[in-house]
Amino acid sequence: MELIKAPLSATSDGLQIIKLTEDRRTLAKRRWRGTATDGTEFGFDLENPLRHGEVIHFADGKVYQIEQVPENVLRVAYTTPQEAAHNAWQVGNLHFQAQFRENSLLVEDDPAIRQMLDRLEVPYTEVEAVFEPVKAAGAHSHSHSHEHSHSNSEGDAEHGHSHHSHSHGHSHSHGHSHGHRHHRRHRSSHSHRHRSHDH
Repeated sequence: MELIKAPLSATSDGLQIIKLTEDRRTLAKRRWRGTATDGTEFGFDLENPLRHGEVIHFADGKVYQIEQVPENVLRVAYTTPQEAAHNAWQVGNLHFQAQFRENSLLVEDDPAIRQMLDRLEVPYTEVEAVFEPVKAAGAHSHSHSHEHSHSNSEGDAEHGHSHHSHSHGHSHSHGHSHGHRHHRRHRSSHSHRHRSHDH
């Protein structure tokens, strides 16, 4: 077993790339064990967690590289920095993490996030991507979704469907997502008035 204490800064040009694939929550740890696709075993005792794409080892013309498993996330597009900051604040208010991109915000696919976006009538898209959220001091997340690894997904490849948010009284959300699935939401507000009678 190879013991890794830190990623390497060297490039992988001209070398055979061997992947060690793990999910985001495993990569967030400092001590863990993993096995590369060629069967090489690694033990990790890190000062800082590893990130997607980092090189961890060289041997016999091979370079071993970390690959983070893509996961189902929600992409919220924005056109101004103010809009991005507002959406990020709303997400952070629910104690969820977010990743900033050039024109969009990635957040965890969670029923609480969907309900919030629907309530605020903020459109979003369901995508599959490598999720690398900003880690704020003292931040923590509450995740209730189920993740599935897809070995044929590379890098930040995304597949998504747009959702147009509608404000409604009843929210139906599904944290378990498979492939490409469309969710249609209908405005369904039912109000029942009851009159009190004095006897």
